[in-house]
Amino acid sequence: MVPIHPGASFRLRGSRAARDRFGGAASARSGRNRRTSAARARHPRDGASAHGCRRTRLRAGVGGARQRRDHGSLVMGSERRWSFWIDRGGTFTDCVGREPDGKLHVAKVLSSDRAPLVGIRSILGLGPNEPIPPVDVRMGTTVATNALLERKGVRCALVTTRGFGDLLEIGTQSRPDLFALDVVKPSPLYAEVLEIDARAAPDGTVVAEPDPNALEAAFARLLDRVDSVAVVVMHAYAAPELERRVGELARRAGFTDVSLSHELAAELGMLARGDTAVVDAYLTPLLRDYLDGLARELPGSTLRLMQSSGSLVDAARFRGPAAVLSGPAGGVVAVERLVQACALGEAIGFDMGGTSTDVCRVSSAEGSELSYETETAGVRIRAPMLVIHTVAAGGGSICRFDGQRFVVGPESAGAEPGPLCYGREEATELTVTDV
Repeated sequence: MVPIHPGASFRLRGSRAARDRFGGAASARSGRNRRTSAARARHPRDGASAHGCRRTRLRAGVGGARQRRDHGSLVMGSERRWSFWIDRGGTFTDCVGREPDGKLHVAKVLSSDRAPLVGIRSILGLGPNEPIPPVDVRMGTTVATNALLERKGVRCALVTTRGFGDLLEIGTQSRPDLFALDVVKPSPLYAEVLEIDARAAPDGTVVAEPDPNALEAAFARLLDRVDSVAVVVMHAYAAPELERRVGELARRAGFTDVSLSHELAAELGMLARGDTAVVDAYLTPLLRDYLDGLARELPGSTLRLMQSSGSLVDAARFRGPAAVLSGPAGGVVAVERLVQACALGEAIGFDMGGTSTDVCRVSSAEGSELSYETETAGVRIRAPMLVIHTVAAGGGSICRFDGQRFVVGPESAGAEPGPLCYGREEATELTVTDV
């Protein structure tokens, strides 16, 4: 992606040749846990025309001036709409727009909640307050990734079987560095713990049920301190109705965001199931508020999000556990396409953004790996994800000296105020870019 001024627009030539080159039937999977890159080329608007290994020449408009695009026919149907592919990172947001006739344009803007809208308006040549016509949008975002790495999700509570309130914090007691004298454990995502008399046996027999009145009163007291709750009952996968009753009492008390563990991972393993529910309660409200703000300014448009598995989903069904690697997954898809198109055999993908760095391995014979239980930022998540190694160190990661050593991240200066080299008065922290 070529950095440009937010007001400038570019036209990418040779896009038809790129589409012809990468067209064709999808190849079959080579294994249960492998993904082939061609399988992601099913829909021509899902990014198939944006990849290629040949160099292409970008030409700017005169003086980078904003030019109004002809989008008057967009309301006639999706076949005449503009299509946009957006990568919303922690520091920059990259936008690729395709006209109905196939011509491509790119824009790069500083990340903010409105950055995707700024990028779309820039490419269409619209003013800041002009309405956006119906368009098709496909977006990958690191909003969930960065919120998890930096622990900036919403305040949530863990509601679990009595006696197991510290289970998720204890975890498996595994130590990544066995001989480390100073063991640093990741901070838990939940801010409050509520232990309740709710438990089921492995065969689904209900062993203990909570008192409805007492539990609803407990939820009412909790309402002022947290924004969402994650309900994790012992063996809830075998007795889902027990968690449903607890969740209903939470909603009656006033909670609108209630995550039930059996709905997210109805399998054995309370640790991974519980962490997945907590991640959902921690990130999904944040994502929903963000996407609702975008949807209000995109009436009549379609908005689909990249999931951690490399697949797309409607914005209404985009949830925290499947969003953790949304942005990085797009990079893996791109590496797969390049490996296949350029016959590279095997390749290592290195995707360094402003807040995090993501590394993946792709083979032309096997595609990329897919895992169904991973650990990200010290949290176990049970959801299909591409195998991507993420660290909280990017160009905007804050550097500091803790008295003994030089420490990088996980906090990031982001786009506002950004690194010191941006020259803004409010920027006071040294970042990787400055070093």
